[in-house]
Amino acid sequence: MGWIGGNLESIRSLQTKQALTQAVNLGLVVTSALILWRGLMCVTGTESPVVVVLSGSMEPGFQRGDILFLHMNQDPIRAGEIVVFNVDGKDIPIVHRVIEVHERQDTGEVDVLTKGDNNEEDDRLLYPYGQLWLQKHHITGRAIGT
Repeated sequence: MGWIGGNLESIRSLQTKQALTQAVNLGLVVTSALILWRGLMCVTGTESPVVVVLSGSMEPGFQRGDILFLHMNQDPIRAGEIVVFNVDGKDIPIVHRVIEVHERQDTGEVDVLTKGDNNEEDDRLLYPYGQLWLQKHHITGRAIGT
């Protein structure tokens, strides 16, 4: 019985060591992923350097499930660019094309109007009630590749 008890104790010890090793390895993987994500955020200038297309509103250019790589810089936004934006009150980013750019003469700020390529109407129905344009703070990135 002493021999069996000793073997059971060594098996328990081994299982504990393996569990701790696996926990440390998982922690290293998660930490590495977070460091990589933060690095991408710094390089691309956007909080979300990678997004997934969730709807068919940009077909045939982008299909549902496509992965887009984003970048954000200080260059002016132009009509025809594909941007990712968030609207107030909604957490899901939207990927659509800029169809019109409006520069305010008094402040020099630029407002944009967007539309999905596969949609018949512009995105004003997606914006909060009374909002007709997106401002720069709504735009989280510009699509630079899929």
